[in-house]
Amino acid sequence: MSQPIEVDLPHNLGKDEARRRIANNIHKLRDHIPGGASHIDANWSGERLDLTVHAMGQAVEAQIDVEETKVHCHIQLPGMLALFAAPIEQMMKLKGGDLLLEDKRD
Repeated sequence: MSQPIEVDLPHNLGKDEARRRIANNIHKLRDHIPGGASHIDANWSGERLDLTVHAMGQAVEAQIDVEETKVHCHIQLPGMLALFAAPIEQMMKLKGGDLLLEDKRD
């Protein structure tokens, strides 16, 4: 049975800057997935990013909605990964903003 996770990541960047940073950081997800991701499909529709991460024979689907003061993440964990919902949700709350909204421009 699949398990949904809902996480809000607050920010003070404004919608456009938050969207830009997320778009620039999507590739970093591979480095934060145990065993790595085989590939990541990312498609923007307005302020929503539809994301599918393929890893360990599983496909994790997520929708990331960029708002003016927060980023709302809805992650649908399939089957076996649903067992890890609590630690994944905790990691997203602690590190999700750092990963998705980080800006390394010089």
